[in-house]
Amino acid sequence: MPFTFQFGGPNAFGGGFNPENFQGGNPNPRPRKPRKPRRAMGSAFSRTVTNLLVTLVFGLVYFYLELPALNPHAEEFYVFAFLLCAVYCVCAVFTSGFQTDGGVKGYFHFVRKQCTIPFLAVIALVAALALGALSSWVVLRAGSYSKLLPIQAGDFTAEVEEISYDQIPMLDADSAARLGTRKLGELADMVSQFEILPTYTQINYQGRPVRVTSLRYGDLIKWFTNRKDGLPAYIIIDMVSQEAEVVRLPEGMKYTVAEHFGRNLYRHLRFHYPTMMFDEPVFEINEEGTPYWVCSRIVRTIGLFGGVDVKGAVLVNAITGESEYHEQVPSWVDRLYSADIIVQQYDFYGMYHNGFLNSIFGQKDVTVTTDGYNYIALEDDVYMYTGVTSVTSDESNIGFILSNQRTKDTRFYPIAGAEEFSAMDSAQSQVQMMNYKATFPLLLNIAGQPSYFMALKGADGLVKMFAMVNVQQYDVVSTGSTVAECENNYRQTLAHRGLIAAGEQAPAAGDAQEQEGVVAEIRSAVIDGDTHYYVRMEDSLGYLDFNAAEVPLAVLLNVRDHIRYTFVLEGAEFPAHGIVPAIAFEYVDWDN
Repeated sequence: MPFTFQFGGPNAFGGGFNPENFQGGNPNPRPRKPRKPRRAMGSAFSRTVTNLLVTLVFGLVYFYLELPALNPHAEEFYVFAFLLCAVYCVCAVFTSGFQTDGGVKGYFHFVRKQCTIPFLAVIALVAALALGALSSWVVLRAGSYSKLLPIQAGDFTAEVEEISYDQIPMLDADSAARLGTRKLGELADMVSQFEILPTYTQINYQGRPVRVTSLRYGDLIKWFTNRKDGLPAYIIIDMVSQEAEVVRLPEGMKYTVAEHFGRNLYRHLRFHYPTMMFDEPVFEINEEGTPYWVCSRIVRTIGLFGGVDVKGAVLVNAITGESEYHEQVPSWVDRLYSADIIVQQYDFYGMYHNGFLNSIFGQKDVTVTTDGYNYIALEDDVYMYTGVTSVTSDESNIGFILSNQRTKDTRFYPIAGAEEFSAMDSAQSQVQMMNYKATFPLLLNIAGQPSYFMALKGADGLVKMFAMVNVQQYDVVSTGSTVAECENNYRQTLAHRGLIAAGEQAPAAGDAQEQEGVVAEIRSAVIDGDTHYYVRMEDSLGYLDFNAAEVPLAVLLNVRDHIRYTFVLEGAEFPAHGIVPAIAFEYVDWDN
């Protein structure tokens, strides 16, 4: 029988929807059986013991792996505590059975009943975090933050003596790392098993500025095969002579950041000092060459979490693992306060010494440090240098600070001038045809003039030349292939510009010496507008630098002339290859 639509009938589209005739789903649903509650495991006492044991095991594993400081001033302590509470609650719910009668409300009531103590502990931790953050809030404690770094005004010319050549660090961290890697590559018995730890520390060692670092294992397999004897050596880079030395140890270093398990330095520290907070450990050597890890103790001095400062250090013997906390570190320790901490504390002072609101509105006398810093050796200590500029920086400095990294003694020198990157650009423009790149500058006293000193590096990352730039007049720039030549040129430029007297042009370091000989070769170049004559004597590979502006007779020199000349040495001997400044000469009478 054919099917037909009947408009208006009960089956038609227009018939509408009758809810009384609609039955959704199965017309004969089966009644659901109520889920049986999961039975609890044992007695209440046994369940509690089980929960505590599981939580304890988790806590020990987490502590071994993550090494949180058990100190309420450390943020990781609260993460650790929260995780312990969470693990206990999960165990308590599991061992007590899942009671779900009463829906969500009933389930929440059940969980709260099983986890009353952890729940209260979490509330206490949250309250402590809130109060700690509030008590450390810079808006409320701006005055305290501004006093973290005591600062004294200084007189640069009077307090910063002219440094001798053998104290000027000529290498930056990158160049030192390249030299160290190259030196290790020369040692076939080490290069296949070890690598160089990239974190070099600048220290004063036996009166010389050097960078030192430890070795590390090449990989996990090489650690396994070499761990019995430890790391056999460390690297010293002389920042003046640019020489790298691998110092072999009679007994290897067994406690380093490259170790694993119990001999790992971080784990070794945490197990011996579970409540202390530490800055990143740095590698140093004492005056006898014994390797140590200097682990500065971090303290929070404002509220619970604010005012990061240093209070002493734990010194760990890298060979034996012996450790001792010193609130006053020995004098051979050069790096107790990291540059980052000093910079942060000065920025707090610069921003907030006139109050928090002034740092946002008005910004009267608001200052910050410039981007970048460097180190220099003064009085057998290492000082960190960085410039200071206004918060609305206009590519100029209002002064700079020198801060002792062992004592945090900090002085501000109010000398307006070019900021460091402008000085670097000015130095690079002098050798733009060679595409040399300037390192971040040091601050030196040259003839009473605050002066930037920087190395100029080639594409291979090695130092090719040196440059000096006057801080207050950064268009006063001089370069040289040696430090002595660079300084000599710089002093002459200062004299020509009327910044120093003509009598101050001679180099500050080294003694004038006199010799005689026969001229074998003469070359010339124009530097800073002056013609320089580079004269090689017979039986010599080095060159004398006669500046025609200071020694006019140099233009008359010819090959085979016999002369008596006066020069100034940078080191103890005339360099086999190199250039030394010559300040005078006279012709020798052949008849005599």
